[in-house]
Amino acid sequence: MLKPDEIAAYIDHTLLAPDATEEQIEKLCNEAKSYKFAAVCVNGTHTKLCRQLLEGSSVKVCTVVGFPLGASKGEVKAFETAQAVKDGAQEIDMVINIGLLKMGHHDQLLQDIKVVREASKGLPLKVIIETALLSDEEKREACHIAVKGGANFVKTSTGFSKGGATVEDVALMRHVVGLDIGVKAAGGIRAYSDAIAMIEAGASRLGTSSGVAIVKGAAADGAY
Repeated sequence: MLKPDEIAAYIDHTLLAPDATEEQIEKLCNEAKSYKFAAVCVNGTHTKLCRQLLEGSSVKVCTVVGFPLGASKGEVKAFETAQAVKDGAQEIDMVINIGLLKMGHHDQLLQDIKVVREASKGLPLKVIIETALLSDEEKREACHIAVKGGANFVKTSTGFSKGGATVEDVALMRHVVGLDIGVKAAGGIRAYSDAIAMIEAGASRLGTSSGVAIVKGAAADGAY
């Protein structure tokens, strides 16, 4: 079993609150450097600042796109992605258009992912499928479409819907995508035990605002 400090390399240290301040973003980046987290995950308005603050460190800047609803058009997400890349993003987490999946418009959903893939200029792309809103069959279909569209990871949740990551969903997603595609568990991971359970189920990345508590073997009351 991984020790608490060994989990740091799995963690995207996350602050996606709409009222996040520059002071809080600076704290996020300083913590990420101190604990050697994989990345910080932020809204696009903070991308440039994070890249400046993390310059020279191993911590990547991950920017969310189409967040949190995923309901904007693919062209809008592509523009948002291009701006994030320009501002220094090194990874992109995009939210799928869940309505397109629900309606069976799979070709259109695939195209939405492809235009973001193109705009991301080869950066790691994580596709958020929002598992809490999907049936198991829809989860499988979403994973297949994401991989076909060029995703490097499939991600469970935004953390802003009615539920976050579950062990069952992580295991299902890992089974669908195999070993060559990453699985990011996000939403509700607040303790060391949560992190271990997700990793054992197949997660290769964890999105959480409780990273500091986790690597100390504790629990936190963070919202994400």
